Amino acid sequence: MTRAPPIPKRPPRRASPGELRDAIRDKALALGFDAVGFAPARLAPEARRQRLERLAAFVQQGFQGDMGWLADRAEARVDPETLWPGARTVVSVVMNYGPASDPRVVLADGERAAVSVYAQGRDYHEVMKTRLKALGRFIWDTYHHDLKVFVDTAPLMEKLAAQEAGHGWQGKHTNLVSRQFGSWLFLGELLLSVDVPVDEPERDHCGQCRACLDICPTKAFPAPYKLDARRCISYLTIEHEGPIDPDLRSALGNRIYGCDDCLAVCPWNKFAREARVSDFAPRAVLDAPRLAELARLDDVTFRTRFAGTAVKRIGRERFLRNVAYALGNSAAPATSLPAVEHLLVDASPLVRGAAVWALSRLAPTEVGSRRSTAEETDAIVQEEWTLALREGARR
Repeated sequence: MTRAPPIPKRPPRRASPGELRDAIRDKALALGFDAVGFAPARLAPEARRQRLERLAAFVQQGFQGDMGWLADRAEARVDPETLWPGARTVVSVVMNYGPASDPRVVLADGERAAVSVYAQGRDYHEVMKTRLKALGRFIWDTYHHDLKVFVDTAPLMEKLAAQEAGHGWQGKHTNLVSRQFGSWLFLGELLLSVDVPVDEPERDHCGQCRACLDICPTKAFPAPYKLDARRCISYLTIEHEGPIDPDLRSALGNRIYGCDDCLAVCPWNKFAREARVSDFAPRAVLDAPRLAELARLDDVTFRTRFAGTAVKRIGRERFLRNVAYALGNSAAPATSLPAVEHLLVDASPLVRGAAVWALSRLAPTEVGSRRSTAEETDAIVQEEWTLALREGARR
């Protein structure tokens, strides 16, 4: 959340609500946003109650997993005016990050890593924030209206705001779907202290389609429009800090950062277009890199390689945990086993534990001999060895 700068010395320009809206839209598009919409910041009492009830049900079922912050400040999360009492209008902006081709192609090559499309370029937080701050500066300098800027950094339900502003609708996979851009959208918001004419909310166009629900590798959707984050590969590989549930590890495949399956399969992607912002173009280091190479990264090389990307934010330990699981799923012992051997002696217990599982998948007959020589003191890794020995005995 960003506050506006001090009031400039020149007097504000006078503009009608409609003129202000048009000026904001024109400036946003000039700054590189692909679309801009307007929604009321005030909620009707019934809409507010329904949002609170849905959020409470989500939390009560534990679908948030480790993301305890989703239960914090619930009233501010569902109501922009509670988040900031001065808010009158939500300015919702979107940027398209559509890929040039189907990102699922890499899933067929078990020796390469699959990284979610959104994370293959520059960190979108920085790209969006720079442009949103410039938009806020324009509004402040020109019209002197109070405002606040948000990019996935405050308790604001941005997908609901985007739907109210007419950008799209929350599909059955719970992400925003657009008739213009398919499922490939970054969202940002600016809360404005003045009323301007708002757009019509977009309605749901999913119909009877279940493609996004049926393709999920871990069956993370207990029902349409409901996501159990504890089973979602994006959550597990990015937000979850500990070992991943053994029952879900094989379903990860070679996905080491996020998962695009439910987004990529959406039929509305037939209208999608490739991202026009060069910042979102895939970097070579994130375009299907080899797992065996990634397994050799130390802390310095990890930080250097992924500087300026979203991947860097999860840290080396979680990243190599994901790489180890992917190596175990690679079905390529010749190239993957040496990398797993390297990770078995990593300084991080989280990485070592994942490597033990990978070893049990690639060379189950070697688990006993490796365990007898491993000097392991961490209780969680010891348990991984026990599970691996048990699994090896079954085979």
